[in-house]
Amino acid sequence: MSVTIKDVAREANVSVATVSRALNGHENVAEDVRKRVLEVADRLRYSPHHAARSLSSRRTQTIGVVLPDLYGEFFSELMRGIDAVARAHGLHLLISSYHGNPEEQGAALRAMRGRVDGLLLMSPFVAGREDLGESLSPAMPTVLLNSGRSDELPAINVDSYAGARAMTRHLLDTGHRRIAFIAGPDDNFDAHERLRGYRDELAEGAAGARPWIVQGDFTEASGHAAGRALLGGERPDAVFAANDTMALGCLFAFNQAGVRVPADIGLAGFDDIPLSRYVHPGLTTMRVDIAELGGRALRTLLERFAHPAAPPPADARLPVALVARESSRSRPIDTA
Repeated sequence: MSVTIKDVAREANVSVATVSRALNGHENVAEDVRKRVLEVADRLRYSPHHAARSLSSRRTQTIGVVLPDLYGEFFSELMRGIDAVARAHGLHLLISSYHGNPEEQGAALRAMRGRVDGLLLMSPFVAGREDLGESLSPAMPTVLLNSGRSDELPAINVDSYAGARAMTRHLLDTGHRRIAFIAGPDDNFDAHERLRGYRDELAEGAAGARPWIVQGDFTEASGHAAGRALLGGERPDAVFAANDTMALGCLFAFNQAGVRVPADIGLAGFDDIPLSRYVHPGLTTMRVDIAELGGRALRTLLERFAHPAAPPPADARLPVALVARESSRSRPIDTA
């Protein structure tokens, strides 16, 4: 015989209504009770009749996640954070990527309609934001991640500007003066903010220093190409890459050329992906709690479910922290 919700309630020693609220992700269930219900439901292999539940509650118990890409440690950590909160609330995830193509973003969003209860969307393009309104249903609760400010939707952004200023300041304080910057894509919000922070701190914190910018696209290959380009003539004292992935590609290029980090050139990145602490030398970076970014976004979405009439909360900024490792070790300051 199939397991019913009454079986779960009896085994968990709670009411049927409590089981329903716990499985549906309602907030008015104590966390220890929710965990007990989920454990019992999993042990008994209880499977709700999703079609019937959807008809009665108009809820699918599914969250849509639309990202520009799924490749790399950043997106893996982001999904880990989202998944942890989803599992704690008995929710499923429907994930789609538009491979960094703004035109495909709209198709991915439209494909989510009717299939999910709410959306987590990362749309980092500086241009083309006006197209979002055409693809997003006004009735669909949505939270933006690392997509800039929005007057209509809750948005959670990494404080990339402050982080880039702090990293540039760190490199200056450790004796580096000619600091090259490997930039991210021109049309990316995070890349734009990190470049802006680098420029502003260099202008205010180092008299006579000029920006030294090499274009990248957040991939290892572009970091490798930038590293090779920087070795083609006069060399910088240090390189600040707009993300760790490009910094690691740059490190590989330096190793291939026999350039020592940090003895010959200092190196720093941004994000603190897990791999950054295991390379040699350890990579100096700005720590972003990437998993918390995803988890916080889903918790914000669940608050929208609980209080749909409330105005969107103010944009939230996720703080970052400097992690100084061996790759940016201090060098003597040239006072000549």
